[in-house]
Amino acid sequence: MEYKVISPAYLENVSGGDKDIMEEIITIFRDQVPEFVSEMNDLYRKEAYFELGLLAHKAKSSVAVMGMDSTAVMLKTFELQAKAGENKEAYKGYIEKFTSDTSTALDELKQYLEK
Repeated sequence: MEYKVISPAYLENVSGGDKDIMEEIITIFRDQVPEFVSEMNDLYRKEAYFELGLLAHKAKSSVAVMGMDSTAVMLKTFELQAKAGENKEAYKGYIEKFTSDTSTALDELKQYLEK
């Protein structure tokens, strides 16, 4: 299967190929994603941009473990801009992209575990 968002090879490398560790990492990610999305939207609505940047940094670490390189790069940009309060008109798009990418990732991870 071809994956659009995740990189199973990276996940396998991080976990040392241990299926139990992979499942644990994926479970943590699956639990974090809705919290990240909810908190990002909440901070955006409150215009708490510096905190939004801190959250983007935290989310970046989570997506990086899944091998989601382009999402991690986008989150780094988001982090820096939000901490500086720059380019505010792009924040909603970053949140929407994160939401979309992580939704796709969760589907792909489910398929990966089922194979």
